[in-house]
Amino acid sequence: MRKWPAVLAMALALSPSPAVFARAQEGAPAVQTTWMTVLLGGRRIGHLRIDRARDGNVVTTTQDLQIVLERSGRITPMAVLTRSVETLDGQPLGFYAKSTLSAADSIIDGRRQPDGNYSVTATVAGLRSEHTLSWPTGALLSDGQRQAMANAARHAGHYRLNLFDPASQDVAAVDIEVLGDERVALPDGPEQLNHQREELQTARGVQRMDLWVDAQGETRKGTLQMLGHELDMLACSQACAMAPVQDIDMLRAAMIDSPEAVSRSMRNGALRYVIHASDDSARPVVATDEQRVYALGHGDWLVEVGPALAGGQPAPTAQDMEANPWLQSNAPELRALAARAAGTGDDLRKMERLRLFTSGYLNGHRGNEGYASALEVLHTRQGDCKGYAVLLAALARAQGIPARVVTGMVYVDSYAGSSRVFVPHAWVEAWVDGRWQSFDAALGHFDSAHIALDTGDGDPWHFANLSNLFGQMRIAQVAPAQELAPSVLRGAVAARDW
Repeated sequence: MRKWPAVLAMALALSPSPAVFARAQEGAPAVQTTWMTVLLGGRRIGHLRIDRARDGNVVTTTQDLQIVLERSGRITPMAVLTRSVETLDGQPLGFYAKSTLSAADSIIDGRRQPDGNYSVTATVAGLRSEHTLSWPTGALLSDGQRQAMANAARHAGHYRLNLFDPASQDVAAVDIEVLGDERVALPDGPEQLNHQREELQTARGVQRMDLWVDAQGETRKGTLQMLGHELDMLACSQACAMAPVQDIDMLRAAMIDSPEAVSRSMRNGALRYVIHASDDSARPVVATDEQRVYALGHGDWLVEVGPALAGGQPAPTAQDMEANPWLQSNAPELRALAARAAGTGDDLRKMERLRLFTSGYLNGHRGNEGYASALEVLHTRQGDCKGYAVLLAALARAQGIPARVVTGMVYVDSYAGSSRVFVPHAWVEAWVDGRWQSFDAALGHFDSAHIALDTGDGDPWHFANLSNLFGQMRIAQVAPAQELAPSVLRGAVAARDW
């Protein structure tokens, strides 16, 4: 999954830390630069450089996040750069984001027009698209957030901010609690800072991030949970921030142990799981046409995976058939390939052919693909499960078949030195014969050893929001559907309306 820098999308909204404004020459904008080291589980995985430039009545904040990840011995460098342009009183003027999650950059460039709307250009795998964005009422960029946090730090209590993320173009309504002043240890020495806790309510539970800010509202420390570990961003010197990274296997951290071996014969029939989430407010799984979900209470969930039955999730919308920057189903070369691979017949037969074609088209995972779009996978013929999934979904949409990318986990007997584990995985569900049915091009087949955590349109920001679920989940039981103890079923409440 990559997917990992996307988990920091909320962290990228951190406002700059204090530094002395400097002018390179007369008339040049005043610029302050701040460095932060990024740690996961106490191990250094990268750095964040923040530049804040003031030119007259305009403030430009640039945040450059560089991370190096290890996945089963493969080193994958990734980067996210965001830039926000605002007036001195925090009014937005423009935004920019460049995400390097694979061999090709994805770029979002939004510029305010005279009518107050924003002209947004998105470029993914070299394919350019444009649309118009109406600025969400009350949404803030970096310096607007800094000013709001500075004002809030003077008074204990709660307040709310609407934060705009340039990379995903999403707005998060964040509830913030001012916890008070604390003396905080930082790499270059302790500082007296104001502790503020952000909580974002989502359909999957509460996402929390703790920030420690100074009197100007400038962040000196940020902490959130990722894969069951603490992720820290700490202000420090450039030498500290740029120190060599330390190995940490992200894939192993995301694996979930199975309570027992799941045989091939078990996988071919319906399976029931009891899944525990350490955060009682979290909903770790979603209901699909193949996955029935019931709340047991106290953080426990009963999940049954079996044949697709209509009604488990809403029917497709127009969005499930549209091209987007990650599923470029309208690209001529992708449409031509889909027509050749799908052949003729009903949608089920076409999906079976498209799955078979995609399974054989990729040459496997070689190198550092990260998170690539369908068009990039088409060109390189390389990728992991995400690559198979985005290409198959785009091919299906090119044939007019509604399709979504499913993110979840799948059981394997052994992987990367671990035995009997569920590993992060991605596949596709397509609307066929009046219900959503799954197709797994990476493994070549779909079975009940797949557990869906979410569905989406292939956008990596959506994909990555699930990362912390892996650190919160534990599979307590797994058994054929007819064998799970009846006592587990008593009092279960259907949870299909997420």
